[in-house]
Amino acid sequence: MGLLDSLAKNVLGGMLGGNSGGQQQDPAAMLSGLLNQSGGLQGLMGQFQKAGLGDQFSSWVGTGENQPVNADQVQNALGGDAIQGLASKLGLNAGSLTPLLAQFLPLVIDKLTPKGQIEQNEPGADQLQNVLGSVMKDGGGLGGLLGGLLGGAK
Repeated sequence: MGLLDSLAKNVLGGMLGGNSGGQQQDPAAMLSGLLNQSGGLQGLMGQFQKAGLGDQFSSWVGTGENQPVNADQVQNALGGDAIQGLASKLGLNAGSLTPLLAQFLPLVIDKLTPKGQIEQNEPGADQLQNVLGSVMKDGGGLGGLLGGLLGGAK
């Protein structure tokens, strides 16, 4: 399981901002950068609302079940440039990354909003670190995402 965990952390790290000079960056800092680029959680929610996905995003924030999104919906919400930038940092094509993001974003947003509302538009480093640790431990979390990326069953 150590190899899978290491690979999952590298996939997560690359997805959230890539490597700088060949060195792995702090995943919490990378997530923070992704949120800042979007205008925080409120900005990210606005992007999804503009793409007609406000109900889905609201379900991730809320305390109920997370509504799914598909790769095309994520592409429309985040935009081709953002997807391509993240894909380049991971060494993937955008077509491989968008399904991963479609599974990953609901988990992260859900964990950043445990009380069913956005309490902090730009979560602090400690909160981001806790969320990433929780996502790493989830049975359906990164292991499932990694399986999807590598062609495994959901």
